[in-house]
Amino acid sequence: MNQFRVLPSFGNDPRVVAEVVNGIMNGKTNNTGTVTIATGGALTTTINDLRISADSKIIIIPFSDAAFDDSAPYGAFQDDTDQLATSITAAYAMNFNTTDYSNGVFVSNNSRINVSDYGIYNLQYSAQFTNTSSLEQDISIWFRKNGVNIPKSNSEYMVGAKHGSLIDGRLITSLNFFIEMNAGDYAEIMWSVSNTTVSLQDIPAQINPTRPAAPSVIATMQYVAPSASTNVYVSSQGQGTATLTHFANTTADKVYAYVIVG
Repeated sequence: MNQFRVLPSFGNDPRVVAEVVNGIMNGKTNNTGTVTIATGGALTTTINDLRISADSKIIIIPFSDAAFDDSAPYGAFQDDTDQLATSITAAYAMNFNTTDYSNGVFVSNNSRINVSDYGIYNLQYSAQFTNTSSLEQDISIWFRKNGVNIPKSNSEYMVGAKHGSLIDGRLITSLNFFIEMNAGDYAEIMWSVSNTTVSLQDIPAQINPTRPAAPSVIATMQYVAPSASTNVYVSSQGQGTATLTHFANTTADKVYAYVIVG
């Protein structure tokens, strides 16, 4: 905590007064500090600061890499392999073998998209299906949270039949879905087929014209609300103390700066 010059209650000479006033105009005031969020799944952290009163307004600002990392969680993932269905009565989870971006959202067990913080998340996917059958086939795609099907999350699609002797039927499916997640929860994108001739297909880069590969699956998950920065807020305060309420925290060195006004 920085301490800048203050004036005694009886005043001082003009030069000292000017120095203090100029310091205030340059932002050098004695009303700032830092606090490290408690770990171990803690939901609250206490600030002990004699400058706090019951009427103070306390502004909280991320002040470390760990705090900034959680300020806007997101993740982007894809898979560059073919994914097969070997049974028409089984449910399959879409897998991801490549992480493009990850900040508080990450993949585990190949298919589980995990979150580090509570919030509402927008899960979006794009899947490249192929059908080698001469008949049209059906696909079901839905979402699970922590291994349990999410009600009313299913969508039904039809992939076209193989045409000619070499061209398989193809279909791109895509959807976005809002999911409320607690810290440590995970989501999965599930699929099933009416015939094992349907699979998720990775299409390599092509020429004439040159165009990039088409991954079998692409998925993104983005924090929607509430903002992670506003998940750390003053829930109560009194003379010399304030309580911060926040998401269940297990991340070390999550430091926030605070400014006391009043």
